[in-house]
Amino acid sequence: MNDIGLIGNPNTGKTSLFNALTRTYAYVGNWAGVTVEKKVGVLSNKRGHLTDLPGVYSLNPLSEDESVTIRYLLESTPDIMINVVDASQLARNLHLTLQLIERGSQVVIALNMMDSAKSQGIHIDIERLSQCLGVRVVPVIARSGAGCGKLLDSVSTASDSGNPAPASSPTLPDYGPILEAAVQSLTDALPGGVRDARWKALQFFEGNRLAAQALAQHVPEDFLQSLHRRTEAAIHAKTGIPSCEAWIRLRRSEAIDRCLQASVRCEQRAPVSMSQRLDRIFTHKWLGIPIFLCLMYLTFKLTFEWLGVYLSDALDALIQGPFAEGLERLLAYADASNFIRALIVDGILSGVGGVIVFVPQIFILFFIISLIEDSGYMARIATVMDRLLEGVGLNGKAFIPMIIGFGCNVPGVMAARTIEQPKERLLTILLTPLMSCSARLTVYSLFAFAFFPSHQAAIVLSLYVIGVVLALVLAKLFSATLAGSEPSLFVVELPPYRVPQGKTLLRSTWEKGKGFMKKAGTFILAGSVVIWLLSYTGPGGIGVDIDRSFLQKLGQMLTPLFEPLGFGNWQSVCALITGFFAKEVVVSTMNILYVAPTEAGLRETLTHFFTPLQAYSFMLFTLIYVPCMATVAVIRKETGSARWTWFAVCYALAAAYLLSWLIYQIGSRIG
Repeated sequence: MNDIGLIGNPNTGKTSLFNALTRTYAYVGNWAGVTVEKKVGVLSNKRGHLTDLPGVYSLNPLSEDESVTIRYLLESTPDIMINVVDASQLARNLHLTLQLIERGSQVVIALNMMDSAKSQGIHIDIERLSQCLGVRVVPVIARSGAGCGKLLDSVSTASDSGNPAPASSPTLPDYGPILEAAVQSLTDALPGGVRDARWKALQFFEGNRLAAQALAQHVPEDFLQSLHRRTEAAIHAKTGIPSCEAWIRLRRSEAIDRCLQASVRCEQRAPVSMSQRLDRIFTHKWLGIPIFLCLMYLTFKLTFEWLGVYLSDALDALIQGPFAEGLERLLAYADASNFIRALIVDGILSGVGGVIVFVPQIFILFFIISLIEDSGYMARIATVMDRLLEGVGLNGKAFIPMIIGFGCNVPGVMAARTIEQPKERLLTILLTPLMSCSARLTVYSLFAFAFFPSHQAAIVLSLYVIGVVLALVLAKLFSATLAGSEPSLFVVELPPYRVPQGKTLLRSTWEKGKGFMKKAGTFILAGSVVIWLLSYTGPGGIGVDIDRSFLQKLGQMLTPLFEPLGFGNWQSVCALITGFFAKEVVVSTMNILYVAPTEAGLRETLTHFFTPLQAYSFMLFTLIYVPCMATVAVIRKETGSARWTWFAVCYALAAAYLLSWLIYQIGSRIG
């Protein structure tokens, strides 16, 4: 099967096209950096493997995820490259196209978003554009799948013929005698077996550090540096342009302009588009953040009060009623021992079932987040937050991983690869775990309904806001003390606002939510069994009273540490300990430790152990304290440092203790 690469600028619909061509689903969003690793699928016609690469504006990498794309091109030999181009942004997108053509790859252009271009009065002569570039150009609309069949046929034809280009000479840039002579000098110095020698030479003069590293394996580094200095000085002396990189970009822009003049016609359109009108509101200097907060408040209203709570209650009644009764009858029919009955009913059903009841609320939240992403609003949030984040040593792009962290901290931390500056990337990795993930939502839902039934949305929103505010405060502190200063760079694509498609929304919601379901069948199931066994056994043997169990002994030792925070009972302490493995296990632990002995509902039982103030202190501690085991592992992987990983764990624990102590102590004195 052929090896086919899928490459394009961020926000050109690249991942949507991947889904259409492979008939599979990959995570889709409306900001740069959603694809942080290579994704591979099989074409629907079974004639090739398609590799979805992170979006890049050029082949000169700035961020970690962009480096994935460049390494693929340097180290792999794909048979064909599908270059996804936004039809409404040709002048910008074709810079990457020319670099791919210069590489000598077989390139097929998927000219996406033709509907958007038409709505803007842009008319493209596909045949003339193809002749100018010297490659096949296929118009598509990836979101609806229009043109994708023809694209598959073109890729297959190119593969069979070994020549994807029409019979024409491409309009490649002329870089002038100085640079061309330098490129020739460098390629002559390379061994004969080096692939893509001219392309690597051009990338070297453009400042591509990975290309420079590849060339340094064949020629002395002193030769490379000397040649680059001489060439740059000669270009500057003749043209006044200060760098080779600027000269190359200028010559490419001139070639692109000639191509567009021959193939593109633009009608006079209304000066202000609908997206521009909406942006005047949603990205307003003063209204942007309040609008975002109102949107989040409405989200939590729908999730916890208007719809989610009724669905969760119905599921809870089903699990604790007909399902539990049926399970009891089945165990009795099988003549299961008392130990097996207790393990399944008091351990697995109480633990896993206590978390599963929150699935409707989790899926409602993910549906709304997917709606925001697919509409194009998510990128606006980053733009709005840029001004605020700039004052604490970050930029708006750092808020994108944090937003992703609202779903799960693991992909949120990984998304920090899209940040170009090492300092800002490190700070974002350290602070993203403060974002309230969906796992914590199970704790909030439980306590908010039990203690604040009339104000659930406001209580949950306050926790999300505290997480963000704490991240901003710590970003200012860390950037001033732990990380050196460096210039900030904020570039984010603002896609047009779109009406989300139902199929895409459902797929996106399921992809986000199925991770929660997997945890229920792995971490939470295993954790529930272990927790129940520790509560069922003790120094006195098997089947002991829970107050004489091993788990009670462990919790009792640590209880004095948490008494100043308001939740000094051993059951809550044990729940926090098990929460390190997965935050959902906090609820399953409580369901085992509080409910099993009393045979009452968990919400009702909690009111005998907590006051509303103590409950809020517990929720706040759960928000901030140590990240889950999976998040700690990915922090270690992304930072490559055990020291920073331990720092992330310790500072979060200290901050959680301090803030919960302040909330409880001040609240107790106020009364």
